[in-house]
Amino acid sequence: MSGVYIKNGLLNDSVISSPNDKDNRVMDRVMKSGSPESRVVEGLHKLDLTDDTEVKKSVTKFKPSFLIHCAAQRFPDKVDLDPVGAAKINVDSSRHLAHIADFLQVPMLHISTDYVFDGKSPPYAVNAVPSPLNLYGKTKLNGEKATLAVGKGNLVLRVPVLYGPVEYLAESAVTVLLNNLIHRDKPCKISNYERRCPSHVDDIADICLQLAVKRLEDENICGIFHWCGKEIFTKYDMLVQIASVFHLPYDSHVIPDSNPPSATTTTHRPYDTTLDTSRLEQLGIGHHTPFDIGIKSALQPWVR
Repeated sequence: MSGVYIKNGLLNDSVISSPNDKDNRVMDRVMKSGSPESRVVEGLHKLDLTDDTEVKKSVTKFKPSFLIHCAAQRFPDKVDLDPVGAAKINVDSSRHLAHIADFLQVPMLHISTDYVFDGKSPPYAVNAVPSPLNLYGKTKLNGEKATLAVGKGNLVLRVPVLYGPVEYLAESAVTVLLNNLIHRDKPCKISNYERRCPSHVDDIADICLQLAVKRLEDENICGIFHWCGKEIFTKYDMLVQIASVFHLPYDSHVIPDSNPPSATTTTHRPYDTTLDTSRLEQLGIGHHTPFDIGIKSALQPWVR
């Protein structure tokens, strides 16, 4: 069994090197989408996902039995700055890849986000009605709809904010918090309002593999699935956890901000997007790395 993995960001290397894919049952054929955030990893095939002809030619050449689409513009602020470019990646490329998967008669797993919800009524079941607050969430929701409309046997996996090994701290909204602990000469306010359930990229990679294997065994395993971490934090809570793990001071220069965002905030974010993960768990699928353990492994190279 061979799989094609379309990727360009934080989740990519973890799916490729999933420890539970020792026999390369799925991830023995990997592709890399072209974007400013694309990681450079030896041995991958680089593509511009907006070049429909080249994408179809390359994916078809690989002859996959499963396709995982993780590439996205995943930063809400950047989506607002370039909505047309974001739509090309988050919506148009998803639709085109779904058509390619349909042409090849293989299933596709589309990675989406908890930001398709407004955060007012958690936990969100897989059949909850989406109501995204920002353009990022809207583009990802449209990508979901395109994926499922093209192929009834396709899958969508909604995930929360992710963290893991990074090439630069701002690659994740979680790891970037270390900057506030390192630069102690700069007083800062950190949100203590919105609630998040961060997941380590290795957990999501493992779930992608498990879901791919299950889907290839049973064509009725399709549609929408949810996964998120089992711990709920605000950004400030995560910063305190990071400080505790690495014994870094924070009391004197980090101020928790428990106020909701201003109504004039450019990019609105949901309050609590905790996801109901029961559909995956009923299939025996799931993996959670405790935050203190996961963040230590992710940030150890950055702490001296």
